[in-house]
Amino acid sequence: MTSESFFTLSERIDEVFFFIGAAVLLIEVLEAIFKGNLRKKTLMEMLASASTQIPFLLVEIFVMTFAYGVLYMVSANFVSWQIPTTWVTVIVALILVDLTYYWEHRIAHQVRLLWTQHAVHHSSRDYNIITSIRFGPFESLWALIMHIPLVLIGFAPDVVFGCSLIVLGYQTWLHTEVIGKLGPLEWVLNTPSHHRVHHGADAKYLDKNYGGILIIWDRMFGSFQVEEERPRYGLTTDFDSQNPIKVWFSELPALMKDLRNAKSGQEVWMRLFGRPGWKP
Repeated sequence: MTSESFFTLSERIDEVFFFIGAAVLLIEVLEAIFKGNLRKKTLMEMLASASTQIPFLLVEIFVMTFAYGVLYMVSANFVSWQIPTTWVTVIVALILVDLTYYWEHRIAHQVRLLWTQHAVHHSSRDYNIITSIRFGPFESLWALIMHIPLVLIGFAPDVVFGCSLIVLGYQTWLHTEVIGKLGPLEWVLNTPSHHRVHHGADAKYLDKNYGGILIIWDRMFGSFQVEEERPRYGLTTDFDSQNPIKVWFSELPALMKDLRNAKSGQEVWMRLFGRPGWKP
């Protein structure tokens, strides 16, 4: 196996998860029609979620393409100890990428500057498959930074990015309420039940269940919460807009206001890198 062939395989796996997500979306829509719950607001929320792909893809094309290219160049010219691409090393890489995703995700909830991007994903009051593609424009930049150490220790960039694609693709089917709890799988894998908790704005559900594919990281690092009552989705602050521009940049106006009103360099630092909601 080569790193290039693995990346091609990861794209195929991502397509499989896309079709699974499309099937779940069809079930969600049919269920809503049957129950009479398919409201105009729900459709507008779906469109708002889908619209986030516009700035996200523009950043991917004009910013991230260059960033990815730099990382490939660094790997080719300065990392001479590349780990061979075999099924064993790919499995190890997938586990490490999934662990990296856990911390990338957890830190994005704890640092306000990063939260301005990730909050876009959490801002919908609805919870359905379309929520899975609701991204902040610059989320992939933080993801790239977090995965640099895996390239520097010798994993080929194609292997790292291929594993990242699988981890993200896997999470597509988690964004639904039509799938209940899955028995013994709940102990090891991230499931729709676990991820519904993650999107909950209830106090008991906040900052829980960060895992990508495996939920064992949350169990190991003390961030696990089982789903009990149905979560209240969205942000803890009031946000109920379907205006695409407001959705794309929902957290930035408040951050800019706080930075303008900051009275010291320390306050500027904490406003940027402290927890969301930090006040002097």
